[in-house]
Amino acid sequence: MSQRASVMTGPERPLEIRDFDDPELESGETWLEIEASEVCGTDVHLHHGRLAGVPWPIIPGHVSVGRIRETRGPGVDAAGRPLAEGDTVTFFDVVGTCHRCFYCSAARQPNLCPHRRVYGITFSAREGLLGGWATSMRLTADTSIFKLPEGLETADVIGGGCGLFTGFGAVERSELRPGDTVVVQGSGPVGLAAAAFARVRGCGPLVVIGDPDERLDLATAMGADDTLSLNRTSGPDRSATVADLTEGRGADVVIEASGNPAAIPEGFALLRDGGTYVVAGHYTDVGPVSINPHLDINRKHATVKGRWGTELPHVSRALDLLARHRLPFARVIGGEYGLGETGQALADVERLAVTKAIIVPSRDRATPG
Repeated sequence: MSQRASVMTGPERPLEIRDFDDPELESGETWLEIEASEVCGTDVHLHHGRLAGVPWPIIPGHVSVGRIRETRGPGVDAAGRPLAEGDTVTFFDVVGTCHRCFYCSAARQPNLCPHRRVYGITFSAREGLLGGWATSMRLTADTSIFKLPEGLETADVIGGGCGLFTGFGAVERSELRPGDTVVVQGSGPVGLAAAAFARVRGCGPLVVIGDPDERLDLATAMGADDTLSLNRTSGPDRSATVADLTEGRGADVVIEASGNPAAIPEGFALLRDGGTYVVAGHYTDVGPVSINPHLDINRKHATVKGRWGTELPHVSRALDLLARHRLPFARVIGGEYGLGETGQALADVERLAVTKAIIVPSRDRATPG
């Protein structure tokens, strides 16, 4: 039986449906039948050629949920839960870390390993089914697989996608304390996840800045106390709102999840003296922005941190919290697309027509070209 995948052949080029042979598994590997794979901002950047070192052509889809069709692995997932054929799982998208370099061994930050590979981004389609925009994919022996906790469905997990784990990591990086006032800049998947996990962590007043209204409504569902529309408020308006909530001090924690450089100066303006600013939305280089090192950082005594991508522990912990608190990420899904509709899905994500687009191979109505 042959498999099918949507292949991104190069920057700005139309995607193609291609046939692939069934994967031939080696020891420790798993064959996953894809139920859903996300379309995120990174995929849009990929299609515009904004990421370096991409081994075209590729099968995109770095966060996916699927059902195990065959496994030659150890019989347990990365959290030690029994794993068998038929189980619904997701996985950590980073593999191939060397375990020997400074980042792997001394810093214990394998997500920064220079040898790391990422499903859907740094694997060529010539290597086989190694991205989620396909009927099935092969997971290598060093892939960390996670069985979905009891009570979670595919839509719950893929509705958050990679933003679920990045948002979790941004909150953890902020070290926010119970009762802290938090401002999240951005109401896309990363911002929604940051808001949800900030609430779970016990934050105080929680403000989400973004647009359109549908996303702000989702932010409220995730626990936001106030939402501020970028289109209907000005920077001074937003600063005044945060000042009113904090007796003029500013937010204890600001999390940037917009990917817009213009958000950075405003984020510093919203932050109190001695507060923490986490920049999580700039996964790719979208240009410079001017800040004042004295006023924004030094005089403010600010703690500034980056959050680039996801770390392995975030996946398991975020999934457990998602199940325990029944966070409504399934509601974030705004459109389902077949393999033959991936170009439209990318366009809809880019123009904010949907908050989260997902690829569901069973909906594929295209015919091979």
